[in-house]
Amino acid sequence: MAAEITEDEEGKSVVSSDGEEVGIVIDVQYGTARVEPDPGLTDELKAKVGFGDTDEESYPLQEERIEAVTDDEIRLRDDR
Repeated sequence: MAAEITEDEEGKSVVSSDGEEVGIVIDVQYGTARVEPDPGLTDELKAKVGFGDTDEESYPLQEERIEAVTDDEIRLRDDR
């Protein structure tokens, strides 16, 4: 069963299967998380307080790539 992605995920880290942070959720549109890769501190803080907006530097996170959603992060599946 796939994890439901909601606005509660905004501001969460997106981490690879080995625990490396690869981005941050800056927005959720129609159940799809938009991720900004390697965010700076300013962008991370903006997303945590709800000021994140999408632009050409953010990418949709495809549902099949998500392994788990926790209180703090979204963990990606291992592609191996």
